[in-house]
Amino acid sequence: METPLLNGISPRDDELLDVNGDYRPARSVKELGKVFWNETVKLWEIGGPIAFNIICQFGTNLITTMFVGHLGNVELSSVSIAQSVIGTFTFGFLLGMGSALETLCGQAYGAGQVHLLGVYLQRSMIILFATCVILTPLYLFATPLLKLLGQEDAIANLAGKYAVLIVPQMFSLAVNFPTSKFLQAQSKVGVIAWIGFFALLQSGLLLWLFIYVFHWGLIGAALAFNISNWFTAIAQLIYVIGWCKDGWKGWSCSAFNDIWAFVRLSLASAVMLCLEIWYMMSISILTGHLNNAVIAVGSLTICTNLNGLEAMLFIGVNAAISVRVSNELGLGRPRAAKYSVYVTVFQSLLIGILCMGVVLAARDYFAILFTDSKAMQRAVAHLAWLLGITMVLNSVQPVISGVAVGGGWQALVAYINLGCYYVFGLPLGYVLGYVAHLGVSGLWGGMIAGTALQTLLLLIILYKTNWNDEVEQTSHRMRKWGGQDTETVKSSSNGLPFENSTTEP
Repeated sequence: METPLLNGISPRDDELLDVNGDYRPARSVKELGKVFWNETVKLWEIGGPIAFNIICQFGTNLITTMFVGHLGNVELSSVSIAQSVIGTFTFGFLLGMGSALETLCGQAYGAGQVHLLGVYLQRSMIILFATCVILTPLYLFATPLLKLLGQEDAIANLAGKYAVLIVPQMFSLAVNFPTSKFLQAQSKVGVIAWIGFFALLQSGLLLWLFIYVFHWGLIGAALAFNISNWFTAIAQLIYVIGWCKDGWKGWSCSAFNDIWAFVRLSLASAVMLCLEIWYMMSISILTGHLNNAVIAVGSLTICTNLNGLEAMLFIGVNAAISVRVSNELGLGRPRAAKYSVYVTVFQSLLIGILCMGVVLAARDYFAILFTDSKAMQRAVAHLAWLLGITMVLNSVQPVISGVAVGGGWQALVAYINLGCYYVFGLPLGYVLGYVAHLGVSGLWGGMIAGTALQTLLLLIILYKTNWNDEVEQTSHRMRKWGGQDTETVKSSSNGLPFENSTTEP
């Protein structure tokens, strides 16, 4: 069995370690540089391939929007609403549900119980397929739902037709998420990256063929979207069955055991993530009530697609820092956990500032990739400064969320998200957008204020964290959650177990 990535400190760093394997206090610039480099390598060994795969998956959404945008402004706004409201809702919920598998597979692999990975994988797929069935009416009745939320009839009607066409894509996530978490737990992240890359290339080819050669319009766009997503799901499943003999022992009826306990764990894992994803989704709904909604929704969509591209990078960082923190706390290395957090936050902030600079420099040009409309391009340029600020904030926030998962702070972060996003940010955006008549700039500005407040509070909590206490709490949780699988699941209703537990998950 391979050694999991990011699990502790490598032997080449002996001069930096104390007798417990933790970092000694860095007392010189040279030592700080070594720590920075070591943590950078550990972070991106796993975070890089995961982020690349997620960027490629998001790229299928992005490139679909690009092709559709050249069909017309109404088509652009309609497809964007279908993907950003209906699609994002289901994506966030299913991704959160699938995150339970990330925890349990990581724990089982670290404990040497590799044979359990296949059982957990099948159990997660069963639950996610059932969830997809429950969510299907959102797609089938998207048109009346969007009209109820205040979207213009022209946008709602076309968005509803497109939503029905992409129902197969939703079901692909029930295979995609479990198989990717299964592979990630075993550090098989390279294959995930390659599959995502080929799926993105295939998506571009199919879109060109269906839209420009066959002239199938939105039907062609939906067909290409479905095929590309199912290519990813099936390719990952084939790799799991064909090349992961340690973790995959064949189909098993054990997948149906304790299914309800697994559902509860999955729901608990979904709450924190969904509060964040749905917050940004809500701005698309509010924008649909503004005057000249086609331009407002279209320009906002172009900006949020670019922002989403950056966000996908930090989902990979989120996964890596979550594993890193939980491993180090479980191994009793508080300083290593602290240093890994500081290095990751610093690097992420630099990436966010760089992205903001690129956006501001290209504010008059990047909309050309999505639309030929001059009015739409001017509207996008007007929103570029808000996009830049959002990119900076979103570079730090996912990192702290990953630390929260690794440190067991999910409940605290969920309360902070609820207050900052839905009690402060969303009402403020509504007041600025509608009462102060600032339009989409006011809506987005208010929601940025909510994100800024949340990031500030999380940074304060991070600064005041006593990492020695976190080690003690981690040891207590591992003793509490150790033992049988059912006990782990029951205990996880209030938090997630750590990947590095040395007992059977």
